[in-house]
Amino acid sequence: MDNKKTEQLKKYTVNNEGMQDLTTNQGLKMAEDEFSLKAGQRGPTLLEDFHFREKMTHFDHERIPERIVHARGVGAHGFFQLYESLEEFTKADFLTDPSKITPVFVRFSTVQGSRGSSDTVRDVRGFATKFYTNEGNYDLVGNNMPVFFIQDAIKFPDFVHAVKPEPHNEIPQGASAHDTFWDFVGQNPETAHMVMWVMSDRAIPRSLRMMEGFGVHTFRLVNAAGRSHFVKFHWKPVLGIHSLVWDEAQQIAGKNPDFHREDLYEAIEKGQYPEWELGLQLIPEEDEHKFDFDLLDPTKLWPEEEIPVKRVGKMTLNQNVSNFFAETEQVAFHPGHVVPGIDFSNDPLLQGRLFSYTDTQLSRLGGPNFHQIPINRPVCPFHNNQRDGMHQMSIHQGQTSYHRNGLNVNQPAPVPEEHGGYAHYQERIDGRKIRGRSESFLDFFSQAKLFYNSLAPYEQEHVKKAFSFELGKCKSDLVKANAIALLNHVDRSLAQEVADQIGAPLPDENREVKSDKKSPALSMADTVLLPDTKKVAIVRVGDPDVERFADWTTALTEKNVNFTIVGHKLHDLPNPLKVTATFETTDPTLFDAVLLVSSESTIPAPALAFIETAYKHYKPLALALSDHQALASARVRSDEAGVYDLAHSTIEAFINGIAQGRFWKRQL
Repeated sequence: MDNKKTEQLKKYTVNNEGMQDLTTNQGLKMAEDEFSLKAGQRGPTLLEDFHFREKMTHFDHERIPERIVHARGVGAHGFFQLYESLEEFTKADFLTDPSKITPVFVRFSTVQGSRGSSDTVRDVRGFATKFYTNEGNYDLVGNNMPVFFIQDAIKFPDFVHAVKPEPHNEIPQGASAHDTFWDFVGQNPETAHMVMWVMSDRAIPRSLRMMEGFGVHTFRLVNAAGRSHFVKFHWKPVLGIHSLVWDEAQQIAGKNPDFHREDLYEAIEKGQYPEWELGLQLIPEEDEHKFDFDLLDPTKLWPEEEIPVKRVGKMTLNQNVSNFFAETEQVAFHPGHVVPGIDFSNDPLLQGRLFSYTDTQLSRLGGPNFHQIPINRPVCPFHNNQRDGMHQMSIHQGQTSYHRNGLNVNQPAPVPEEHGGYAHYQERIDGRKIRGRSESFLDFFSQAKLFYNSLAPYEQEHVKKAFSFELGKCKSDLVKANAIALLNHVDRSLAQEVADQIGAPLPDENREVKSDKKSPALSMADTVLLPDTKKVAIVRVGDPDVERFADWTTALTEKNVNFTIVGHKLHDLPNPLKVTATFETTDPTLFDAVLLVSSESTIPAPALAFIETAYKHYKPLALALSDHQALASARVRSDEAGVYDLAHSTIEAFINGIAQGRFWKRQL
């Protein structure tokens, strides 16, 4: 029954169902809502685009105080050092002097969920790096995937509205398995490539320390002579690229929702500093149109086999924050924070971000002086005529705050380009004002097919299961059918299997892109395999041989493998080692491998469940049993790949298995 309040609220209720004209907030009917206003089809976005600015401004101010997207994050301090000078390509000081050590702050994040969501959800991960250079702050603001869902920034509010929890019930949190997201995907075929990445294992990383980072967009490097190269930025993790399995990721979300942030924090505290190499893909400006993809299209990557990644330096994270709010929460990134020698392309998604990020910080951090917050301040001096405003932290002296002035001999004065002043690259622009999309952006499926072709068979199987799970959560038959129709353009067998799993129709006509082209760099199957920093649970039952036990823990330590001893209760062992976790306080999903050490003829149920869970997640197991019949009732086959009986094998063989990580051929 309605009351006075609900009656009052009805006056302010808006319903967009039915036939409604799309208008601005001023009531102006708009003829186009997919493309920002540009100078020519491939030109830069124009500031006069009032519709884009209104739409983006409103979107940027929709949430307070947490970030609208990338709300859940974790950060750390570190440094970057160049291998060799890049003066052939850029005049940026921190990229031309190998002796220079540049401080950095990195923030990793999930995209969809709120600050209270879980770390291990299926999602894109943000990878944002702030370089505190001698020439000012440079922000490389990217993701752990090299492409994005949309091509034009004007659609970013629409995409985020679709992927966020459903507006009527705020469900689901931190997940994309719902109708509005997949409705957006089905209605916007440019999403096809990115969706393949999100349904792959890249969306459930084992650790933030074990995932790639990408700048996503095409940028420019400009050298001292004014020569321009298009560039894509990469972060290559020294530990390799590794993921969770989906069942494991779901369990971790309940067992330890802080899994990734805790992993990063503990690694740094232990001195096991995460490292990434900075990689560049470079294309001379004159070669812009020599490829079968458009360099300005953010839904396209540059295959590494065609444009190799040049590794130019290393970033090390070696210091945790001392106050999460003051540093991680208040840090403000912006792709428009650049230094001389780094410039932009006309990528329409990047062009919109150059407006959006400042606008967002004005709302989130309370005003125009967010750059004065300690974590955001550059390490070099900064002077200008900007004054006052909310949260002004400086006491400005002097009579003048304008340019030009005579009372202060025109100080602060502009700096000529030859003395280090920033000058935009003088790109020739010649085009009509237009809302539209270049025809070179219309190939939506070739690289989606390339990505799928490039995956190992087990990775393809995971993609199929991911689509089946996600679309199986949708309630609308229309949404399911449209998503299958999209997959039918990418891979017919993939579409057929997912359609069969979710009970959706398969289109009669096969629209699959016909291509066998592969890019081995896109698969995680051939990544670096190291045991370093991985975590082993040593499950102790009874009173095993102390001397052998000490030998095993020493061998693990020498190979930089972390271990936790798990038992029925917390207590000291006869040697300095301790049982520091119980079956109630930890879980096998939180470890990369398990070593079961038992002196008993019967293994208790919690220990059996522990190794069975690790076994079904394809992890390496080592067994040191006084009675091998003790495992007769376990759903673990000791003759399967990745299972090491230490009565016949060695701890070194087990450590090699830890490096391999998963044994996908194991029969479950």
